[in-house]
Amino acid sequence: MASNKRTPMIAGNWKMHLNSKEAADLAAAIKSGLDPDLKHEVLLAPTFTNLHAVKAALAGSKIILSSQDVAWEEKGAFTGAVSPSQLIDAGCTAAIIGHSERRKVFLETDEMINKKMRAAIKANLIPVLCIGETLEERESQKTYRVLETQLNGAFAGITAAEAAKVVIAYEPVWAIGTGKTATPDQAQDAHVFVRKQMERIYGKPYAEAVRVLYGGSVKADNVDELMAQPDIDGALVGGESLKADKFLRVIHFQAVLSR
Repeated sequence: MASNKRTPMIAGNWKMHLNSKEAADLAAAIKSGLDPDLKHEVLLAPTFTNLHAVKAALAGSKIILSSQDVAWEEKGAFTGAVSPSQLIDAGCTAAIIGHSERRKVFLETDEMINKKMRAAIKANLIPVLCIGETLEERESQKTYRVLETQLNGAFAGITAAEAAKVVIAYEPVWAIGTGKTATPDQAQDAHVFVRKQMERIYGKPYAEAVRVLYGGSVKADNVDELMAQPDIDGALVGGESLKADKFLRVIHFQAVLSR
């Protein structure tokens, strides 16, 4: 279980799925299914075009509305990009940054991710920073080197005070959308390493306070075991977050009873 100092977060990344009505209906179903006494945070990240519809569906709830990406500039000739202020105008209070699909498909570099981090922080958005290794990197014993490089790049030039709101999501690339999941021990080991790196960068108090989520085929039938690990503070959920009943089960993971 995570430290009592850290509020668990369950985040749903809807990727490029759903039209606006489907997204609004799903958001409404999740909202209505939440335990009114739920103590941890829930975040939903629909596509850009569905932000307004989901915002309306979530009215009156504490669910965090997030984008799946953010531009590092506020305005200008950046076709296809969406600025931090535009996201805020659409109702967002958070932004996913550096997802493995952005790194792989759209060739985002650590430098680009760092600029997005700075832009989100400046706009007072909660950055949800994604890091993780590929299967080849894990099998080559490079997991920790990759994570260290990604963390160093993402946080370059960012002070501890600026980084206070950052949430980190460890998502082993080989487990995303594959049905494969890191074992609880594998995930815990990676989270411990991430926390040690944050201690190296910002000191022990920051490392003990920063939330580190696990992402990678999190499902209703494995979330309890994952969330029982002391350094796993939540989950970044993909496909399972597209089904209200399954995602609500993830949100109400059983480990919450002993937190």
